[in-house]
Amino acid sequence: MTDSTTELPVAAIEQRIGEFLEAKTRTTWERDVDLFASGAVSSLFAMELVVFVEGAFGIQVEGADLAMDNFRTVERMSALVTRLHSGGGGA
Repeated sequence: MTDSTTELPVAAIEQRIGEFLEAKTRTTWERDVDLFASGAVSSLFAMELVVFVEGAFGIQVEGADLAMDNFRTVERMSALVTRLHSGGGGA
């Protein structure tokens, strides 16, 4: 796997997450829509999101970063990816 996310722009991260969500839910999601409140994301699907984000962006989500709030919206997932990829610590 090549490390192509070193300088990956937020818009590209959000697009990739959005494409994954659209493929899985057959719905297009705005970046600030609460996926859990919408009923689109179950706890099982939340784990699938974690696995996707880790694999797609070459990061490891652990400890406090596994909080549901980090996966609530495309925007929050993108912020998590950006922070973890740049070497930022836990929440």
